[in-house]
Amino acid sequence: MSEPARAAVEAEAARLSSKGLSDLGYADAELERAARLIVRIKELKAQKNAVIPVHVYQRPEVIHGIADFVGDSYKLSKLCSETKAAAIVFCGVSFMAETAKILSPDKTVLLPAPEAGCSLSESITAADIRRVKARHPGAPVATYINTTAEAKAESDVIVTSANAGRILRKLYRDHRKVVFLPDKLMGQNLAMQLGKTPGKDIILWKGTCIVHDNFDSASVGLYRRMYPGVMILAHSECSPGLVSVVDFVGGTGDMMRFVESTDAPFYMLVTECGLGELARTRFPGKRFLPMCRLCPYMKAVTLERVLAVLEKPSAADAVEVDPGVQDRARKAIERMFEMAEEGGK
Repeated sequence: MSEPARAAVEAEAARLSSKGLSDLGYADAELERAARLIVRIKELKAQKNAVIPVHVYQRPEVIHGIADFVGDSYKLSKLCSETKAAAIVFCGVSFMAETAKILSPDKTVLLPAPEAGCSLSESITAADIRRVKARHPGAPVATYINTTAEAKAESDVIVTSANAGRILRKLYRDHRKVVFLPDKLMGQNLAMQLGKTPGKDIILWKGTCIVHDNFDSASVGLYRRMYPGVMILAHSECSPGLVSVVDFVGGTGDMMRFVESTDAPFYMLVTECGLGELARTRFPGKRFLPMCRLCPYMKAVTLERVLAVLEKPSAADAVEVDPGVQDRARKAIERMFEMAEEGGK
């Protein structure tokens, strides 16, 4: 690897600092290390006509250093389908990179951390979904985007945390019963939101997110006493017990919009720690309290690994999806776009 010009490294380090990384605790040496890698990544990205989508849970130096766009699962899925680049280097986890490949089958999709899985996607298989469908004939299957391509291919529509409520409402217009997979806690929250009974008119699975399933409501009262006026936001993958005592529930994009549009003395984002770091850099005038957990899968992506996959990608880095699976999964994802964006609720 050629050594980038000193002036370019210094300029990049200064830019990272201005984006708020110094306020997050990055020392000068850490900024310089990141800057050196970022300069080289940007050079290779241009040479190879690549685009880099980055999920909001990624490391700050990845988000602020190399991202072409940053967002939640829905936003990244949509933008990946619209990109004109020849290659997509996905800074996220495996199901996200698979989704990008499904929507852009002619593009090269690379995952810098091929082992980066997801507890939700690993909780259910295509065979599991077929068995559920056999037990509930005629009930549409709405599957959370945190699933494998094979699972998506067995589904009628894909949903995200941001649009699940809207899409399920539309499904219930024509169906008495809906299957929602695989997130049990999100399904319970949706049942309460929609006035449905789990096991009767909303059929759930047993999957949970390793980041969100251990948050509970026990400390909420304490934080409210310690920080009067605090706004507590929870991801919809959290337990119904926690959801019932917070001020706002939604996906990561929803949470960021809520923070942007409100004014409170303190905010607490109950989700993966990356969102809190991003919020601190985007809203430096607002104060955030810690109540988060790290996702080991998301944090497997590093600048070093992104550089390596651009310099010399291996077969393991390339994301491939069986063409038959791809076609069926694409239909379910495109149905999500249609149902999420068409008028009405």
